Amino acid sequence: MLLLDTHIWIWSVEGEDRRVNPESQRRILRAESADQVRVSPVSLFEVTNLSQAGRLHFNRSIEQWIEGALHPSGIRLADLTAEIAIDAGHIPKTGLGDPMDRLLVATARRLDATFVTADRAILTYARGGHVRVHDASR
Repeated sequence: MLLLDTHIWIWSVEGEDRRVNPESQRRILRAESADQVRVSPVSLFEVTNLSQAGRLHFNRSIEQWIEGALHPSGIRLADLTAEIAIDAGHIPKTGLGDPMDRLLVATARRLDATFVTADRAILTYARGGHVRVHDASR
């Protein structure tokens, strides 16, 4: 099972292959074909928030983009449970300063998924054995 970080999800859906290394692209495609790719509801919040702030632009409404990014693809929505929220609350701010990152990491742990990211802070945090990651950066 793979959990995609928000930026990886956007880049994958938008076909920005140059931003994701080839091995990551292959892993994501294999996992999609096996229905083993998830995104967190946190990513839906982040995409919507970035769109509203004018930092992301799509050629359709954000609702249509999200619908298209989830349903026809092999990407499914993960649950955001009380256990995930509590686990995220236990991750120290010194380890991960962004609360959304803490929720994403806790989701990956709860799913026992590999978290696909290019986020340096998360990759650094993962080196301590806190979450299984795959570095998708170039």
